[in-house]
This record gives sequence, structure tokens and C-alpha cells, in this order.
Amino acid sequence: MIALRIEDQKKLTSELFVGELFDKFLLREATIVTFNTFHVDGRIRHGYFTDQELELGQIEDYSSWASVKPFCFSLIKGKRLPESFQIVLQMPPRAVERFAENGGPGVKAEQIEGLYLNIRYEDGRLSCVTGVSANVFSLDRSLDRAWDDAVVSFFKNGRIPFAGA
Repeated sequence: MIALRIEDQKKLTSELFVGELFDKFLLREATIVTFNTFHVDGRIRHGYFTDQELELGQIEDYSSWASVKPFCFSLIKGKRLPESFQIVLQMPPRAVERFAENGGPGVKAEQIEGLYLNIRYEDGRLSCVTGVSANVFSLDRSLDRAWDDAVVSFFKNGRIPFAGA
């Protein structure tokens, strides 16, 4: 787990809420505090969809960030900054499989519960914290290091300046 302090807040928030850089992630949850506190649970309610929609849409257990971001953006846009927000993104299962195969952490995809990116804005500071959840116990931290390295590369490739890695 690493914590990155985002040095160009405008760049990251633009990529997060308007751009496409984070669109492939799934939304676990979001809390946005403006004049009210808005909480979005990203878990899909499968009963809402028909069986055909579920089959054709390859709907995950959580909403894609791309599908929820317009709603979240509508909560923060305007003349005033939000008091705070916290957004927890998760790498989708197919991407976790590719990560496990190509990343070389020595862990099988089915052993990885989730690879997370926690984005938090509070007190005028924006930070991102990585997180890993595995369904097997191990003292080996190669999975954590591989995910941390992947996130650092993701921010560098997205040209988002940060400190703290």
C-alpha cells in the first residue's frame, strides 16, 4: 500500500470526472460532501436488469466508473468546491486476470479479491491510496508491490503529477 499526494488536483479531477482515464475501473463506493452528504454504493442490483441484459451487457457485480461518473460530477460541479469526496475504485475481474498473468506477482487471479484505488479529497488536499485484498494469507508482499508499481505507472502514463511513491 502506498499513498500518493496529487500535486495537480485540477488534472486528476478533470481526468476522473470528465476524461476517460479511470473509466475502466469499477466503483465500489463514493461519498461526496457538498451541501449534503451523498453516498453511492456501486454494487449492481441484478434484479433491476432482465436476464438478457445481464447476459449481453456482461454486467459486473459493481457499476463501471464510466456509468456513474456523470452523476458524481453533477454533484461537484459549480462555483464551490466540495467539502470532501472519497471514491473507491476497483480493477475489474478481467483486468485482474491480465494483471496476474502479466504482472508476475506469483499470485493466481482467483486468489485476488480486489485491487483498489482510493481517491480522497479533504481539507484542500487530494490523495490516492492503493489497496489489495487477497483471499489467501501470505507474508509475501509481491502482489502489493506489483499493484503499487502498476498504479505509479498508471499515473505517470496519465501525466498526473504526484509525490510520495
